[in-house]
Amino acid sequence: MATDDDATKTPRNDSLIGNLMGYLDTRIDLVRLEVQQKVKNAFIGTAHGVTMGLIGLMFLIFLSIFAGLALNDALDSTFWGFGIVAGFYLLLLIIFVVGVDKKLFQGLADKLLDNTIYKSDKRQE
Repeated sequence: MATDDDATKTPRNDSLIGNLMGYLDTRIDLVRLEVQQKVKNAFIGTAHGVTMGLIGLMFLIFLSIFAGLALNDALDSTFWGFGIVAGFYLLLLIIFVVGVDKKLFQGLADKLLDNTIYKSDKRQE
């Protein structure tokens, strides 16, 4: 007893379907590897940025303490040097809150992150 389904299952169709399934499996694996690579790069960038930020913060803290102590010694005081350093940081805060527009940071982000998806896509080349 032969059915219509048996007539359409020729060795050529089985080979074509097998090749198509193999192609789809390969494409899925390729997408997974690309996503894994992008996640890895994002983690490395984040870890590097956080580490550099913490080191920079520690440098700034100790530099501020040094400046405060140096000003205390120069002014022959126990607290005016730290007050001057704190006033300097307050002045910086006021300048950033009042004077620096968010568009400056938006422009910087646009320059740094413009078309990064298309630049990293190897298939477009």
